[in-house]
Amino acid sequence: MDKFLNTFNSLLNSTNDFLYGSFLVAILIIAGIYFSFLTKFVQFRLAFDAIKVLLEKADRYHRNRLTPFQALMISTASRVGIGNIAGIATAIVAGGPGALFWMMTMAFLGAASAFAESTLAQIYKSHDKNGFKGGPAYYIKNGLNMPRLGKIFAFILILTYAFGFNGLQSYTMTSAFEVYYNQHSADVSFAQSSMPFAIGLILMAFASILFFSKSQIIGKVSSYVVPFMALTYVGLAIIAISINFSKIPAVLSLIFESAFDFKAIFGGFAGSVIAIGIKRGLFSNEAGMGSAPNAAAAAHTSHPVKQGLVQALAVFIDVCICIATGLLVLFSQVYATKTLGVNGEVLTALPLVQAAMMEYYGEIGMHFTTVAVVLFAITSLIGNFYYAQANIKFLSQNSIINLSFKILAVLMVFMGAQMNLQLAWNLADVLMGAMATINIFAIVSLSKVLSKAIKDYENQRKFGLNPEFNPEKLEIKNTSCWKRD
Repeated sequence: MDKFLNTFNSLLNSTNDFLYGSFLVAILIIAGIYFSFLTKFVQFRLAFDAIKVLLEKADRYHRNRLTPFQALMISTASRVGIGNIAGIATAIVAGGPGALFWMMTMAFLGAASAFAESTLAQIYKSHDKNGFKGGPAYYIKNGLNMPRLGKIFAFILILTYAFGFNGLQSYTMTSAFEVYYNQHSADVSFAQSSMPFAIGLILMAFASILFFSKSQIIGKVSSYVVPFMALTYVGLAIIAISINFSKIPAVLSLIFESAFDFKAIFGGFAGSVIAIGIKRGLFSNEAGMGSAPNAAAAAHTSHPVKQGLVQALAVFIDVCICIATGLLVLFSQVYATKTLGVNGEVLTALPLVQAAMMEYYGEIGMHFTTVAVVLFAITSLIGNFYYAQANIKFLSQNSIINLSFKILAVLMVFMGAQMNLQLAWNLADVLMGAMATINIFAIVSLSKVLSKAIKDYENQRKFGLNPEFNPEKLEIKNTSCWKRD
């Protein structure tokens, strides 16, 4: 079994080298630049409109449907997780401090791609018994008239989120408790102890409750937990940065020097600061990947562009948490001295963040990081499952298939607690790359439809109207949810 896993992991590594060494990096950057110019940098230009949309309340006829804010929190729940904490620390250790700069750059460009995919998801969404459903699979089928490609995308997304990412979230939640185990036991390693098994059972119980509940419950849970934890985490980071205020110029200099060390970059691009920064940035903010549109499509709104703006805003929320983690690590003595763990290895990923927080706040900081990771990961489990379920519905309406999927998704949460870290990351990266490739092809192909929607929205806003979408007027077809009586 170990031989098979090693061979499989080597294959994943080779695939990753191709995807992130040149191909995916190029298309993500090109797509971000393309949509930024196509929309005249809508991610910045209409940022205040996005905030106004968030304050809109569901009217009395649509109280059982997701509000734009709840849809935002579901997508943010998936975005804000291990990628913002463990992933940032991993990127900084592997690629250098400059990885943080390239992650931020990718996010600013990617916000335009996030706007495009979420607007298109709203345009081509379908009715569901609990409201609406949609996403890339739906706009590939209805917008591009390519149902087979839509099914392929849906299948890849299900593997990516219900099994790849949720397994990874479960692993990270479990690893958050390793530091406590090491403090009290040295006879058997954490991985060989009964702890991962016990934690896996507890997580499986939580997943069962969450996965078998309705989408409105998922939205409400996310809308309370995500903002609270995000604001608290960023707040503690700001305090830590303030304590080290005098070090800010030196740290910023370190980030920029590392980001533009071209000799090191071109000496081995696949493992360079740019490639690592973009890879981890994509995993963190998911812009252009085709995940967030599955939540965006479920929101009730009067115009597709409104939800597109909200999802662009979500990318900036993600950036704030990434910056918070990055600076927490870079300001710490733990990072500066390359402190070793209990087994003599250089600290990375979650243990590095826990050690940095302990440096600032003592044991309370370490405990808070553990709680934050657990809550972020639980809400990520919710968001990831929501995405996968939307695509199960696209492939089949059979209740037995839907039930079987839920059971398998719950079991994956348990299995993830026992996974190998490197294998988990590599599998998630490959699946994510395949998703992004198909999705970017689709949204670029539908850019004319996107342009019509933006112009329509802005024209109505100029006249002081609350924009309402009429696809027939814009000659956009196959938009069943927007038909007027």
